[in-house]
Amino acid sequence: MMFVRLSPVAALLSFVLAVALLEPARAQMFDTKAQQAYMVDADTGSILFAKNADMPFPPASLAKLMTMEMVFHAIKEGRYKLDDTFVVSENAWRNGGAKSGGSTMFASLKSEIRLEDLIQGMAVQSANDGCIIVAEGMAGSEDSFAEQMNERAHELGLTKSVFKNSTGLPVDGQVVTAHELVDLAMHIWREYPEFYKYFSEPQFTWNKITQRNRNPLLAMDIGADGLKTGYTEESGYGIVASVSRDGRRIFAALSGMSSDRERSEESRKMLDWGMRTFQKSVLFGDGEAVADAGVYGGAKSSVELKAHGPISVLIPVSNRDRLTARVVYEGPIVAPVEEGTRIGVLRVWIGDTLSQETPLYAAESVGLGPLHRRAFDAVGELLVGWLRAPAS
Repeated sequence: MMFVRLSPVAALLSFVLAVALLEPARAQMFDTKAQQAYMVDADTGSILFAKNADMPFPPASLAKLMTMEMVFHAIKEGRYKLDDTFVVSENAWRNGGAKSGGSTMFASLKSEIRLEDLIQGMAVQSANDGCIIVAEGMAGSEDSFAEQMNERAHELGLTKSVFKNSTGLPVDGQVVTAHELVDLAMHIWREYPEFYKYFSEPQFTWNKITQRNRNPLLAMDIGADGLKTGYTEESGYGIVASVSRDGRRIFAALSGMSSDRERSEESRKMLDWGMRTFQKSVLFGDGEAVADAGVYGGAKSSVELKAHGPISVLIPVSNRDRLTARVVYEGPIVAPVEEGTRIGVLRVWIGDTLSQETPLYAAESVGLGPLHRRAFDAVGELLVGWLRAPAS
């Protein structure tokens, strides 16, 4: 083991785990024409690809995912039902309908529309009028709804995204990141499985007008079942997508592409690469000790660390880069230690990319040691602490 100093106050103790599966190799290189991209394995949480993943960009219609999360959340809480109806205002009709020239479900002025139909309009047709109708119905105005969107986004941990309206239509200051869009998509999939089906509907008819789903991946027979496309001149062509096949599911977000065709090709290529290039491997079984952490002044000199459940990672199938794992925790750990206390984290790298982090907990309790042991540990910590101390 070795000490890694992060600050004058605290040190991180890290050591490389000797795991037979983690052998050095060369990783298959991958790149995309997208300006921003992020791809994650849903089961393990492993990051498979990242390019400018935390760089903010205008969301275009990808912002509608946040609008739909708001709707799904309200239904799940019992505040609305699928059969509830909303009135089409002149604002929604004029600024989101056919007159606006954008994507629309052609809602008729002053008509009443069931919430489920509005959801289908937003998911399949990317309906701007559907979004405005929902925003006004739930919050009284789009501005109020946007405020609620930001509050909800922060609750979900989307701290870099800022929403100014329900549609994603261009407005200064409205931004998202590829990383947070993937997090949002995964949240929707996990929390609202009964509503996720709307994203894969091939077409939807409203006001006697049938429109096909705008997601080009759905027709490619690659296992795609969601979620959303978007385009503005400033942001370029973007997509948030998910593919499920062979017992695995991958989520990806891409933006900044130059054409609809490029969006189709780049997103298909990335998702297919993610499916074909990695295989799942269990590093540690449920309840299996991952490592030992030294304990200062305890009845035992160390404590075993384990995760809540098995730890699985995705390993490149061929041409693999060097895959390493490290346990990192703040030290020294001072007795007494209670079983279940979070001690540190297991970090897994694929080459230079931090792919996965798993919290680790004390597998047992460690009480205070006898006086002579505490004195011995105190002397040892004094010497090691002096070696760790930052240069003045």
